[in-house]
Amino acid sequence: MSTPISTDICIVGAGPVGLFAVFEAGLLKLRCHVVDALPQPGGQLSEIYPKKPIYDIPGFPEVLAGDLVDNLMKQIEPFHPTFTLGERVEKFEKLDDGSFKLYTTDGTEIQCKAVAIAGGLGSFEPRKPAVENLERFEGGKGVHYMVRDPEHFRDKRIVIAGGGDSALDWTNFLANVAADVTLVHRGTTFRGAADSAEKVQKLHEAGKIKLVLSSNVTHLHGDDQLEQVTITANAGDSNTVALDHFIPLFGLTPKLGPIGEWGLDIEDDAVKVNTLDYSTSLPGVFAIGDINTYPGKLKLILCGFHEAALMCQGAFKYIFPDKKYTLKYTTVNGAPSL
Repeated sequence: MSTPISTDICIVGAGPVGLFAVFEAGLLKLRCHVVDALPQPGGQLSEIYPKKPIYDIPGFPEVLAGDLVDNLMKQIEPFHPTFTLGERVEKFEKLDDGSFKLYTTDGTEIQCKAVAIAGGLGSFEPRKPAVENLERFEGGKGVHYMVRDPEHFRDKRIVIAGGGDSALDWTNFLANVAADVTLVHRGTTFRGAADSAEKVQKLHEAGKIKLVLSSNVTHLHGDDQLEQVTITANAGDSNTVALDHFIPLFGLTPKLGPIGEWGLDIEDDAVKVNTLDYSTSLPGVFAIGDINTYPGKLKLILCGFHEAALMCQGAFKYIFPDKKYTLKYTTVNGAPSL
């Protein structure tokens, strides 16, 4: 068995919020070890949409998800965090002295003084619409539940289904990549950001995309590869459209996974926290990002960054109850290294 890893804080989840928590902990001279089930840092940003633009990160009018991850990794370099990737934390135990031991699926043991859960949505699966022959064309045959590389759709005919942020964002982005883009939405108004919906409408009016409202994709057709889809209006009329790729974007179904068995207070598959420091019902364990819940919760990366900063303050007080920390601005002192 390998030698146990020893650190101040074990961060469960290497998404953007978990990575920024490393930076905030580093400012407090706290060492971090990060664990993630995915084989690379970045969470959903790296695994699902590395080429997707993000518009609500302060100081970045637009930044690709993958670039944001690269910047976060560069930002935490001075603090020399360590990583266990491709392994999931299965269980943990709290010791008599208030510290913790965590164990991963591959038997890695991590000893730490505090735990920060930054697991995003936990494990997740795409929500699949009720479309005939949908599963027949999965696995590289024309149906995609996420866009990993937009270049895969270069000069192709694509149909996107959905009415949320992902459907709107990818319609706007792929309008400049694909040869033909059709967005199908079952309603007449969108659930996503108003600005994104306005951009889609302008692309439609300019003839750069096709927008089909009050309709659903109901059938997929083809032999070995997807060749056509049937779009059926709510009123009952239908027509068949030739295409190369179908991208249904109806969100993800989160699953809390082993974290749900750790004895923490759970509400609607999320960990309840105290917004004073994002502590959970178990002292020494904190939860930040999409995996937590509290009144007024917004599942935004920038909100997760705020939570990470306050969490690290709480973790410092838990680890060093007799020490007093004086806040120092990085504009004055810079970003020290460990």
